[in-house]
Amino acid sequence: MLVPTELFWAYLVAISLLTVTPGVDTLLVMRNAGRGGLKHGLRDGCVTSVGICCGLFIHATLSALGISVLLVETAWAFTAVKWAGACYLIWLGLSSLRQAMARGPANADESSISSAEPPLMKPVSIWVAFREGLLSNVLNPKTALFYMALLPQFIDPAGNAFQQSLFLAAVHFVLAMAWQCGLALVVVKSRRLGVGQGVKRMLNALTGGFFVAIGAKLATQ
Repeated sequence: MLVPTELFWAYLVAISLLTVTPGVDTLLVMRNAGRGGLKHGLRDGCVTSVGICCGLFIHATLSALGISVLLVETAWAFTAVKWAGACYLIWLGLSSLRQAMARGPANADESSISSAEPPLMKPVSIWVAFREGLLSNVLNPKTALFYMALLPQFIDPAGNAFQQSLFLAAVHFVLAMAWQCGLALVVVKSRRLGVGQGVKRMLNALTGGFFVAIGAKLATQ
């Protein structure tokens, strides 16, 4: 093991608690799983999770190379990343709000809505789901700050810092993938149980509002 045993178990506890804490990543996976419907929901949710988790390796690499420290200490660079992340979150939120306001065919009754499930949005490609996940993670300055502050606490100074950082990011990758793909499966299962369109629109509206609020808060901090 690249990391000393006592450091690894401490990291495992900390990163597990972080993984299951609801946040932007959780909502994005659930939104995309719901957007994909019965046919593509699980795929879209899992691919979004892959994109999010690939971003962890980018943050781990930047942390190990010290670029995260430079980014935080350089006001204009940090501000640029912060605004990029804020704008992206607001864009995701507005997309969810548009989805919430979309309507199915006017002649569809409740039974046809629950069984045929008219799509609220056109199916998206795997690349779109992956890109959304990756950008939401990479453009989140809070993730960079977290990796800069957390990872060094669990790295043995006597070892290779870069290899240890990637190893810890890989552990986070596995945990986050398992949790987020499980959430995507729950969303798809709930659709199979015939959750009404009104409930789906409400969830999209709540998700969109949350993204917009977080983006606005990030921009004004």
